[in-house]
Amino acid sequence: MKRRLYIELENCIGCRACLAACTQCGGHEQRNRNYVYDINPFVDTQTMPLMCLHCEDPPCARSCPAQAIQIHESGAVLSAMAEKCIGCQNCTIACPYGIPKFDEEQNLMYKCDLCIDRTQYDIPPMCASVCPSNTLQWLTEEEIENKQRRHDLDNGKWVASMPPLENETNVKINLPGILQGTEKLF
Repeated sequence: MKRRLYIELENCIGCRACLAACTQCGGHEQRNRNYVYDINPFVDTQTMPLMCLHCEDPPCARSCPAQAIQIHESGAVLSAMAEKCIGCQNCTIACPYGIPKFDEEQNLMYKCDLCIDRTQYDIPPMCASVCPSNTLQWLTEEEIENKQRRHDLDNGKWVASMPPLENETNVKINLPGILQGTEKLF
């Protein structure tokens, strides 16, 4: 049964446990590949995790002239393969979400790989496994549809999974509360 990462933004308490767990994930070389964004630090304490949405047709992979970015059969968009990456940074520029980062020291792009060493065996990614507020969840399609139905109020204020900027993604985001009567985040 296919599972996806589901992000329920209004639950985020800014604890950054997801960042610490990402750093500890095998193969991440002690670098976290996710971020916690302070939405408007001068107004409130609302935070949100920011991570790769694993687009089904990822612009980062499309823009790579060396074909260093591969897509796993599960849909996870992997970090650039070290032996192929030429350090051109096209992927960083192409991503509409600003996710891939470039390591100048290693001349290599890196980003969330959805803990493919875990998720290919249906083990939740490290970030979701440690999230104390259920902001990050590892859910089946049916579980995600049930959550989205609860939030689809059709009043123009509550949104469940915004239309993606680029194309369909393998990570779903729930935004109710944060956007209620206010401006969009993206």
